[in-house]
Amino acid sequence: MAVRDAPTHGGNVHAAARDLRRSVGSILDFSASINPLGPSAKALRSLRLETQLIGHYPDPDCVSLRGAIARRCRVDVERIVVGNGSTELIDLLPRALSFRSVLIVGPTYGEYASAVGRAGGEWTMIMADKDQEYRPPLEQLIDRLSRRRRRGPGMDSIFLCHPNSPTGRPSRREHLQALFAAAESARVWVVVDESFIEYCPTLTCVPQQHRYSRLIILRSFTKFYGLPGLRVGYSLSSRSVAAALRRLQPPWTVNAAAQQAAEAAMADASHAERCLITVQNERPWLAGGLSAIDGVSVIPSAANFLLLELPPSSRATMITAALRRQGILVRDCSSIEGCTERMIRVAVRRRQDNQRLLAALTRLLQK
Repeated sequence: MAVRDAPTHGGNVHAAARDLRRSVGSILDFSASINPLGPSAKALRSLRLETQLIGHYPDPDCVSLRGAIARRCRVDVERIVVGNGSTELIDLLPRALSFRSVLIVGPTYGEYASAVGRAGGEWTMIMADKDQEYRPPLEQLIDRLSRRRRRGPGMDSIFLCHPNSPTGRPSRREHLQALFAAAESARVWVVVDESFIEYCPTLTCVPQQHRYSRLIILRSFTKFYGLPGLRVGYSLSSRSVAAALRRLQPPWTVNAAAQQAAEAAMADASHAERCLITVQNERPWLAGGLSAIDGVSVIPSAANFLLLELPPSSRATMITAALRRQGILVRDCSSIEGCTERMIRVAVRRRQDNQRLLAALTRLLQK
């Protein structure tokens, strides 16, 4: 496949507010999987204190933020590229590395395929099985890489989200290691999107990166650090890949306020711990409540969201629209390849918000 419609994203509270003639603040947004506690107070304070930065161009090299990331991840600072959200880096990678034949592990984030298509490449998908609760099919992927070595040229790159969106499923450590080794032998790039990894930090692939020159890791300050409006993400890769990305990247794509707030957010360990504890407590509570609704099944998740399948008589488009009329946004996943027409994704939020979602969804499904 070479082209794809633009993916539909969650989190468009502005359109919902306009359509419903309500304020943005009155919308309860379960469609974007953002930290339920919001941004760190230290990050918000940094925005207020550093207003003088607005009168200057931002640092185009993001030196201070890259240094903080390097210390946190224990990697060489020259391996780090900061972008206008990880989505900018997803867009740059296929062009910077000339991806032409890409395998995407799905169902997953639609921007991977869109970026490949914009760069003139082709993509195919290897799909996780719903009957196996969407466990990432890395064994199949490793087998394909093995066959590729025997048969000659084929795929040149792989996109994998870990833990995956919209399913929430992480890949097993031993399967990831086998995948990276097989890809290195086959001279295939592997892009691992760890935008949600802070919710399961022990599963990160960063410690393995020094062993594999073709492993590229993406991270985001959107999901865990709660800074979606500032657009900050970064990549960890070899020095040569980082240099290739920088050559294509326009100057000043990350504004001064975003750089400052991201660094402050990453330094606030106590807020990060509270966020992690909140999600670890609320996720099973919400999953239990959703599973208790007759006909609803919930996919196990390691992230701050849950993918669920509605009863056979329901359709995601209708339920999403009905909730939206009540000022509650959820992510309709029926258009995502590999999901069914009955699937929606909901963020894990605070208890009061989760209770409101459960009550509204129960009323709709038990009519």
